[in-house]
Amino acid sequence: MRLRAIERGEGVPALAMTHGLFGRATNLATVQKRLAERRRVLALDLRNHGGSPRAPGMTYPEMAADVVETLTSLGATPCDLLGHSMGGKVAMTVALRHPGTVRRLIVADIAPVRYRSEFNAYIAAMRGMRLFPGMTRADADAALALVAPDPSVRGFLAQNLMTGREPRWAVGLEEIAAGLYDILDWPATAGVFEGPTLFLVGGRSPYVREEHHAVIRALFPAVRFAVLPEAGHWLHADDPDGFVAAVERFLG
Repeated sequence: MRLRAIERGEGVPALAMTHGLFGRATNLATVQKRLAERRRVLALDLRNHGGSPRAPGMTYPEMAADVVETLTSLGATPCDLLGHSMGGKVAMTVALRHPGTVRRLIVADIAPVRYRSEFNAYIAAMRGMRLFPGMTRADADAALALVAPDPSVRGFLAQNLMTGREPRWAVGLEEIAAGLYDILDWPATAGVFEGPTLFLVGGRSPYVREEHHAVIRALFPAVRFAVLPEAGHWLHADDPDGFVAAVERFLG
């Protein structure tokens, strides 16, 4: 599957970026613009998100194949690859299953493990929400309050509402709902990625814990870890300066 890609900058090697669940390429616009001052940077909408096609199947091998097909078609391989959250699992899968595609790997605040999540409740609320002409994202935010007490989570989900005379969700809710088990899981993957790897972690996030380090090192033996102390899970939004600085140090 060819994915929608937003490109900035120029130069080789390219840096490709993949977003998290219910995100889109534009969530990474601030850091993309700054990183593109020195290189070509491509931000991708993963399948069933943003402007990319809708299709059944949300397994990591499927999403990784989409990324490889898209970057190859754009002449952007081998590249440096950065992924956040779900996109970090996609990036890890690309590196492990298509190692010739990736030079250096950056994984932002996710580990190669299975997670539990509140997303079942979020998806049910979004699927059950009545959309009406003139509906605003504030209306969607209010409707999500019962299942998402954190206003930052509600805002993140509500940004997927395309407003207007016929409001609609800019994500494939049905496909994501059907594939949520696979999204939360981590696929069994043989082999390792020997290339330089950075795990960039939010200091206020519970997603990457000390007990995850062993499995990370087993798959990515050339790994380094860096922490943004004041950032949570959305570390590129919480601390864009620290995020860009850490990425640029790693990429040289």
